[in-house]
Amino acid sequence: MKKEMICIVCPMSCALTVTQLEEEILVDGNRCKRGKAFGEQEFVNPKRMLTSTIAITGARLPRLPVVSSGELPLDRMKDFLEVLYRVRLEAPVAKGDIVVADILGSGVDILASRSIQTA
Repeated sequence: MKKEMICIVCPMSCALTVTQLEEEILVDGNRCKRGKAFGEQEFVNPKRMLTSTIAITGARLPRLPVVSSGELPLDRMKDFLEVLYRVRLEAPVAKGDIVVADILGSGVDILASRSIQTA
């Protein structure tokens, strides 16, 4: 199995070719060790940071921007977003507050990415 991708770890944006030969994963095109690690991770289990918004009441703004405290598996992103769509908060909320702890047992928290005061 072979997959081509662009490395996003640094500004060089290397064009990677990742190939799986039985148990071994080969990465070609990287110019640094971080690119090799990215290619392997992206091939086996791609992960992304999650940014979204959550409904909030009692505030001047209707939505609170949130961000994950770490990377989450890309193939479960829809499940994580469905959880966030059901969350309703009440102002005030401080930047960095945990909005959803350990979302779906992932070990990653969802945090408020800004403070919102009451209206």
